[in-house]
Amino acid sequence: MTISDRYRDLVNEAAQLVQKLDGTADDKAVQGVRQGLAGLEELKEQVGEIPRIRLEVELTPVLLAAHTRLDRARLLLEEAGAEDLAVAVWDVEQKIYRLLNEL
Repeated sequence: MTISDRYRDLVNEAAQLVQKLDGTADDKAVQGVRQGLAGLEELKEQVGEIPRIRLEVELTPVLLAAHTRLDRARLLLEEAGAEDLAVAVWDVEQKIYRLLNEL
């Protein structure tokens, strides 16, 4: 699977996470996940057009920003007692981390 495909899968999984969180979790946590997703979605369609040599430069800042926002949301969910939702956010964070390592 190419990095572009993995990136698109990550964006789709983050979008599913937002749907899962809507109406069930702390508003600040949901907002954090949405912000993380918004940053990722900006490059979803363009990621396939980025030359391999530029992928690291283009994707790293976006992935790091999304990871930071998701991490804050996860902490808010844990504080609110929504451990199952926090685990779902953690799973997406881990995928971001693995993709960063792949770059």
